[in-house]
Amino acid sequence: MMINPSTPCRFVKYITLLLWGGAIYWLVEIVYRGHSHWTMYLLGGVCFLAIGAINNYLPWTLGIVWQALIGAVIITALELLAGLILNVWLGLGIWDYSRLPLNLWGQISLLFSLYWIPLAAFAVFLDDFLRWKIYGDVRPKYKLI
Repeated sequence: MMINPSTPCRFVKYITLLLWGGAIYWLVEIVYRGHSHWTMYLLGGVCFLAIGAINNYLPWTLGIVWQALIGAVIITALELLAGLILNVWLGLGIWDYSRLPLNLWGQISLLFSLYWIPLAAFAVFLDDFLRWKIYGDVRPKYKLI
């Protein structure tokens, strides 16, 4: 079996992007809540990779507004999955949105889903910038809608 020579480089690229995304998500939590949990670093990194993948599966002509909305849905879905595993199944109690209106099992809330829209837009820009400047990927071009 022949190994693709670009595989190790691609692995380093994705690990680096995961670390960037994790660090930013973790810092946002520190600023907003005053504390975080190490699992949020991992969740942020996975969210960042997933948002970065939007351009791999959808056309570049998709407007930034749509990318941000899709990114917010991705973050919300991953937050629900992580919440069910970490908070409900493992009982870690990292967050609890049950006091907020329009929450689902205390793990996600419509209010925070709306907060994820600008965060996802920032993630799209940062991911595209890092991929372009550091890894020589395609220079990003954007349209609003």
